[in-house]
Amino acid sequence: MALEKDALKNAIEEKATKSPKPQLYIKDFYVCDPDSKPRVIKNVANEMVREGRLMFWSSGSTTMYGIPSRIQDEDAKAEGGED
Repeated sequence: MALEKDALKNAIEEKATKSPKPQLYIKDFYVCDPDSKPRVIKNVANEMVREGRLMFWSSGSTTMYGIPSRIQDEDAKAEGGED
């Protein structure tokens, strides 16, 4: 049985927070609720971006998702701002 929207949002946020990678593909969130269709998960992830709970990150060819603070920290490290 598919998770309710709020439960799915919490599962996605937990996955993004605990993942070793700061940026995740949308397909990485499919494991959060195997009973939900991929389109539902994408719509919920996009809603979380609008809410500020997630943000988009682009490699130039691929768009990924991540927790805003984790992505900004990684960007700062890549620019030599932190070690």
